[in-house]
Amino acid sequence: MSATTHMNDLGSPHSGLPGTNQSKVAAALGSRRKRSDLIAKALCYSATTIALVVLFAILATLIWLGARGFGLHVFTNVTRPPGSGGGLLNAIVGSLIQTFLGVIIGTPIGLLVGTYLAEYAQGTLLGNAVRFVSDVLLSAPSILIGLFAYQILVAPFGGFSGFAGVAALAVIVIPIVVRTTEDMLTLIPNSLREAAVALGAPKWKSIVLICYRAAMNGIATGVLLAIARVAGETAPLLFTSLGNLNWSVDMTQPMSSLPVTIYQYAGSAFDDWVQLAWVGALLITFGVLFINIIARVVLRRRS
Repeated sequence: MSATTHMNDLGSPHSGLPGTNQSKVAAALGSRRKRSDLIAKALCYSATTIALVVLFAILATLIWLGARGFGLHVFTNVTRPPGSGGGLLNAIVGSLIQTFLGVIIGTPIGLLVGTYLAEYAQGTLLGNAVRFVSDVLLSAPSILIGLFAYQILVAPFGGFSGFAGVAALAVIVIPIVVRTTEDMLTLIPNSLREAAVALGAPKWKSIVLICYRAAMNGIATGVLLAIARVAGETAPLLFTSLGNLNWSVDMTQPMSSLPVTIYQYAGSAFDDWVQLAWVGALLITFGVLFINIIARVVLRRRS
């Protein structure tokens, strides 16, 4: 028997294990990896199935209970006393106004703050402080933001108003847009920025024309998340715009909104009000879903 054959039978001279033992160890490790992979896949599939079941259960419940009271009167009549055939016109218009203005005010501020953190303040003390405050606001309960707006905009001026509700919603929008903007701009390769600088473009122009375009989908996703968040907020509006059972688009007076109306109607003892609460919940859900679909289609065509 040659020396080479003898070494192959004994295994590698550096391993210290016979060849048969090495193959057994490799087979055991391979089997363990396969079991771990199967367990991880099973857990992922189970979690996904649970999430989908819960989601479809919520949607099915909303459709089943909300579609019963759906009708033209929901969009043509304002909220009225029980049994008088009221609708949700004032609540729908109030929600659209306050949500739209809150997003319009909060989005530019959040976009600029996120740009500052990603492009100008990385590693600085001020940037870390701003990032910390933004994360705290992002995780803060919305009722605290409502109380803050109440102390700043309601109590000193002696009355609830639509402007106070808009300000509270804008405060909720800002940290969401800040976080998504910073994350998306951070993911852009520095080579794109360096190419713009090499061509003689100033920093602000490279950010606006290159970085924003590259991060457009992610930033838009953050704005959509902000819309979905503020569209269903009840606590901040209870402390600011309060609600109004009559038709009113005066921003200096209490203004109705769908979340507040749902909160008031869902706990009432009148069946028609409870039915309108389900209709309002269905409108909010499908309204946010419709906005998301339209935004995705538009962004896909742009890209």
